[in-house]
Amino acid sequence: MADTKNTEDSPKPNHPKLFISYSWSSDAHVEWVVKLASELVDSGVEVILDKWDLSEGQDAITFMEKMVTDPEIKKVIMICDKTYAEKTDAKSGGVGTEAQIISPKIYAETDQNKFVAILKERDEGGEPYLPTYYQSRVYIDLSDPANYSQNFEQLLRWIYDKPLYIKPEVGEPPAYLDDNANPIRLRTTPLYRRAINSITDGKDTADGAIEEYLTSLAGELEKFRIDHDGDQMPKYVRENIEAFIPYRNEAIQVFNAISLYRDTDTCRQSIQRFFEAILPYQEKPEGVVSHRRWDFDNFRFIVHELFLYLISFFISREKFPSAEYFLASPYYLPGRTDHGNDAMVTYVEFRHHMSSLSGEDEQHQKVPGFHRASLLRERCNDSILPFKALMQSDFVLFLRQHLLNIDTFSYWWPETLVFTDHFPRPFEVFSRSSSNKYFSTVQQLIGANSKDHIEQVLEEFESGERQLPKWGYNKLQVRQLLNFDRLCSIE
Repeated sequence: MADTKNTEDSPKPNHPKLFISYSWSSDAHVEWVVKLASELVDSGVEVILDKWDLSEGQDAITFMEKMVTDPEIKKVIMICDKTYAEKTDAKSGGVGTEAQIISPKIYAETDQNKFVAILKERDEGGEPYLPTYYQSRVYIDLSDPANYSQNFEQLLRWIYDKPLYIKPEVGEPPAYLDDNANPIRLRTTPLYRRAINSITDGKDTADGAIEEYLTSLAGELEKFRIDHDGDQMPKYVRENIEAFIPYRNEAIQVFNAISLYRDTDTCRQSIQRFFEAILPYQEKPEGVVSHRRWDFDNFRFIVHELFLYLISFFISREKFPSAEYFLASPYYLPGRTDHGNDAMVTYVEFRHHMSSLSGEDEQHQKVPGFHRASLLRERCNDSILPFKALMQSDFVLFLRQHLLNIDTFSYWWPETLVFTDHFPRPFEVFSRSSSNKYFSTVQQLIGANSKDHIEQVLEEFESGERQLPKWGYNKLQVRQLLNFDRLCSIE
């Protein structure tokens, strides 16, 4: 076979060589193959194609064999249509000859990443036309024009060995799986799955499934009570809340599904009752006389995190009346007395101080980065809800307490806002509130009577009359996060 420039020259750096095997089924099919080859060339691939590289008088079989066995040819693709599959199986014509060269290489090579079938055509039943020897192997589907661009990218990634999904490095085993630890298992997962399926399928049983799941989770939470002694308590708290992650994920997926598909009065009431049921975990149980200041810190973190996610789903989806429902509702807390009666408390009770995560003890200082805000960010799954959404809700919860002058045993300290920039940008709901109409939908959520009402509270922050959160030398820049100067500036 005569030497040709295209086949003998070394490929350009980072330009892999690729050979295309196909059948001359029809003129239209050949044109499709040439177009594909041209698109690959435009994408930096050195394509070897008989239409371009096999001259008159050259031995076609020798050409094919060289293309398959040449070590410089890093990739070979087989364009599979009905004719290609039939000729390959019948071992007829040039395609059959190529198959006899290719198939042993596919079976014999340890690295089977050199060959891939490109599906060009399916039969009337939707089944792919593939050679028999290739039936059990993964192929790239270019048969559907609607998915062509996406699957062409898949082909390029295969050629360049740049897969979309890369297996991460193996991390360290979670601390709670230590041989000395007893794994905590809740019996909520079957109920969680039932609730999710009934919500997404729109079943009439969804309300009951949601209530059943939430009631079970509230009761099963008792299994997370810490009974360790000694000065290692901060370590136990962290391990405990890490062990809760699978069950936290279940709960927030249910909240997410409700906010999307089942935002009804019945579901909101079930969620309210759930949070009422888990409120008492933050304090000493009835009958317990002595306790340490951090004995319930794991529950304080869990309750706070769950409530923050709940509000974030509804605010991020602009379902402000539903979010406001959870903020305006009173929560029944038995054992907390108000003039001799069991108390009705506000949402602010879902955030309590945690000694084990505040750096108050000497042992804690030996755990770097071990504080509440870092843990909230570390545990945030951006694919479910971005951390910025949690920060936005944290700010709303803080702001509402001050605008409504909520008097409570607790104070909503906006933990996550330690991560605001030195020159913070307004949160999305307040950027949108530059519109009068939009601000009117946010007003009730934050508890503002008017823009003047907000101005009054801002002045009290700036004068020191109200406590302004600060971390080191950095103070919370409430006015900037509120987008105050532009609120209600657009009709």
